[in-house]
Amino acid sequence: MHGRTAVVTGGTRGVGAGIARAFLDAGAAVVVCARRPSETPLEGAEFAPLDVCDPAAVRDFFDGLPRVDVLVNNAGGAPYRLLADAGPERHARVLELNLVAPLTVSLAAYEHLRRTRGAVVMIGSVSGGRPSPGTAAYGAAKAGLESLARSMAVEWAPEVRVNTLVAGLVRTESASLHYGGDDGVAAVARTVPMGRLAEPSDVGRAAVFLASDAAAYITGASLLVHGGGERPAFLDAATVNRPGASGTSAQGPPARRSPDSDDLPTSRSIDRNGTRGRGETTCGVSPTAEQ
Repeated sequence: MHGRTAVVTGGTRGVGAGIARAFLDAGAAVVVCARRPSETPLEGAEFAPLDVCDPAAVRDFFDGLPRVDVLVNNAGGAPYRLLADAGPERHARVLELNLVAPLTVSLAAYEHLRRTRGAVVMIGSVSGGRPSPGTAAYGAAKAGLESLARSMAVEWAPEVRVNTLVAGLVRTESASLHYGGDDGVAAVARTVPMGRLAEPSDVGRAAVFLASDAAAYITGASLLVHGGGERPAFLDAATVNRPGASGTSAQGPPARRSPDSDDLPTSRSIDRNGTRGRGETTCGVSPTAEQ
């Protein structure tokens, strides 16, 4: 990334600071922008005050930059608020910050990025792909952000690449607001297959990859950085097929035998309508309520 300039919105703390640090480590010149500077400035990065929800200010900011090779749309977030506990104006502000603002910023940076054949990295969230009670407007905005990025990638190719980094649960200085104290953070971490929350540096390195020449043929894509996702709740709620449950050994579920000829359907197991009798198998799989 030497010789390139990366702009990171919301880059003064949390995930944004991790992204900015990763670009600095990769050799890029980094400009971080936010409404207020950090109490602990990131050494080597230039800070610029900016409200990404102010289109005129955003245009003036990019007009004053000599070049931009990478734009990371990271600014965003939302407080916990059930839908019925707030008016539409509050939810609309969440949509503005997390969806409209990245569009505003990207449009203002477009001419720079076109000249440098640069890249846009949208910081998405797993909240955009699953129910997000308490942050419904945020989840909706992040779902829209992925769609926006895919369309932007098609319209701006081949000069500008646009991808979404879909972040999972990240441990930042504000993690306690979302998960509680150390016990809460540890409990939430156990729901992630990798056994821990992401660090801001994990997200940062993935962002550098998407902006680098190593991803030169990747555009319109969504990269999941979520440690394997979240363990489905029903697996722990079920009373079978888990350690300690009925019919399961302490070491895990019972070994499954390979299907033999007795497991597979024969012509005699199929009636005249082409359907199999209840309880019979298809390719060694017994029918269930889910089927």
